[in-house]
Amino acid sequence: MMDSLSIINEYYPSENDLRRILLTHSRSVADRCLLIARKHPELRLDTEFLEEAALLHDIGIYQCDAPGIQCFGTEPYICHGLIGGRLLREKGLVRHAQVCERHTGTGLSHEQIIAQQLPLPLDMIYEPDTLEEQVVCYADKFYSKTRLDLERTVEQTARSLEKFGEAGLQRFFHWVDLFE
Repeated sequence: MMDSLSIINEYYPSENDLRRILLTHSRSVADRCLLIARKHPELRLDTEFLEEAALLHDIGIYQCDAPGIQCFGTEPYICHGLIGGRLLREKGLVRHAQVCERHTGTGLSHEQIIAQQLPLPLDMIYEPDTLEEQVVCYADKFYSKTRLDLERTVEQTARSLEKFGEAGLQRFFHWVDLFE
């Protein structure tokens, strides 16, 4: 098993609020992913990869401007998956990088990127493809980085996704059927 914590330590070497937020949030996401894998052995999920990817899915947040979660970088927060993907690709972790790039909302289509004028290059895929990518994306939606003590319900999560459009909401409910 790859040591996800050593990668986190490389980019978050100091004990501070941002590191605590990242570790707490990512551990919650990883635990939910592993619970889904245990509940659904028929999905044959790669649990080792699932845990690693969940722990690393937000690795790029430190370069973003999101003061509410102690991120004081210069990039728009929407780019944190792209940044994390780049960091992990540099380490040869392509599958992990794809999880970073594909976990925003329930995934972002090129049409959404264009319509919302998001600062993301269109030569990449931002929608989760593999089951493991889908599980991490799904699990992530239940945990906020601003309320670390809160686990949203399915209903609360669905309400938080309504603003992203009907397609994303339908994808989320498909995942509810598949993973719950």
